[in-house]
Amino acid sequence: MELRAYLDNGATTKPFDEVKEIMLRTLDIDFGNPSSLHTKGMEAEHYIKEARNVVAQSLKVKEKEIIFTSGGTESNNMALIGAALANKRNGNHIITTKIEHPSVHNPLFLLEENGFEVTYLDVNRNGHIDLQEFSDAIKDTTILVSIMYVNNEIGAVLDIEGISRMIKEKNQNILFHVDAIQAYGKYRIYPNKMGIDMLSVSAHKIHGPKGIGFLYIKDKTKIKPLIYGGEQQKGMRSGTENVPGIAGMSEAVKKIYENHDEKIVTMYELKKYFVEEVLKIDGTFVNGIDGIPLEVTAPHVISVSFLKVRSEVLLHALADKGICVSAGSACASNHPQISGTLKAVGVKQELLESTIRFSLSVTTTKEELDIALEALHEILPMLRRFTRH
Repeated sequence: MELRAYLDNGATTKPFDEVKEIMLRTLDIDFGNPSSLHTKGMEAEHYIKEARNVVAQSLKVKEKEIIFTSGGTESNNMALIGAALANKRNGNHIITTKIEHPSVHNPLFLLEENGFEVTYLDVNRNGHIDLQEFSDAIKDTTILVSIMYVNNEIGAVLDIEGISRMIKEKNQNILFHVDAIQAYGKYRIYPNKMGIDMLSVSAHKIHGPKGIGFLYIKDKTKIKPLIYGGEQQKGMRSGTENVPGIAGMSEAVKKIYENHDEKIVTMYELKKYFVEEVLKIDGTFVNGIDGIPLEVTAPHVISVSFLKVRSEVLLHALADKGICVSAGSACASNHPQISGTLKAVGVKQELLESTIRFSLSVTTTKEELDIALEALHEILPMLRRFTRH
C-alpha cells in the first residue's frame, strides 16, 4: 500500500537527508573505532566530539555532561536505576506520575522490588499534576523525582520549572530527572535554568536515527553506570560508541533547531486545523484539551477518541488507505492493553479502547491531514454500522 499520510511521528520520524548522508559516510569511509589510535580511529572520534558539542550547545550545558546511549529507554533506565543506587544512603523514596512512559515505570517497578518506595501522583483531565499534592508527597527520604516534560499519548506539557522550584525549596539534594523524549526538538530546553539534574533524549523522535540518544547528567550528580566494560565515555557508559548513530543525531539536532520558532508555529497551526476538523465528526472527542488552549499542549500530539469504534479496527482501516497512525504508545504496541495514561486522565470507559494518536512533525503537511480527515469521514460511518448488532 502506498504511503499517503504519515501521522505517527510520536512513534518515530523519517530521518533528514543530511542524517542519512553523514551516517553513510561513517559506515563507508570514516568507519574506524573511536578508541583506536590510528587515523581512522581519530576520524571517528572527531564525529563524537563534534556531536557532544552540538548537543551540549543545544542545551547550554557542558560537553562532559552528555552521555551517549542507545536511546530514550536506556537513558531513562540509567537515570533512574543509576541515581537510585548511587544515592540510597540518603533515602529510598522516589516520586513520579501515573502517566509516565513504560521506560520510566518499569525501572521503578524493579526498584520497588529492591526496597525503594515510589509515589505515583494523580493527574487531572489534561495530564497535569497538582503542585500542592506534589509538595506534600516530598519526604525526608525522597532522593529522586522523575516527571516527563511532554506526555507521549495526549501531549500534556508538565510544569517542569514549577516542579523544579518546589523540589529545590524543599531539599536541594533531591535529584530531578526529566524524560524529554517527546519534548526535545519541540521546545528549547535549558537544564541549568530550569533546575533539571538529568534529561533523557532519543534521536529518532527528531528525524535522527534509531538506536541512539543521550542522557544529560549535571556535573557532580551521583549516578552509577548500568553498563560496564572498556571504560568508554569516562566509564559512565562502556561499549564502542555508535559513531554512525551519534553523527546522525548531531545532524538531526542541528537541523531541528534551525528556524525553530517558525517550525513550531506551523505545527500548532496544523494541530489547530486538525482538531477543529476532526471534532466536526459525530461521536469524536479530543483528549487533554479540557478548558485549556491548544498552545499549552505539545505542538505535535493529538489524542482522539471515536465512539463505538475500536482503535485497533480503525487503525487497520486507515492503514489500508495508506495512512499511518498509532493506538497510544508505539513502544507498547506489541503488548495491547488499556492505556494507563487514558485511565489516569479520566477518559470514559467506553472510549478507552477507541482512542487513536495522530502525531505531527516538522515535515507534516496540511495535505496529509486532509487525506486522514477524508478517510475518517468515509470509514467511521461504515465501521459504526458494522459494530451495531
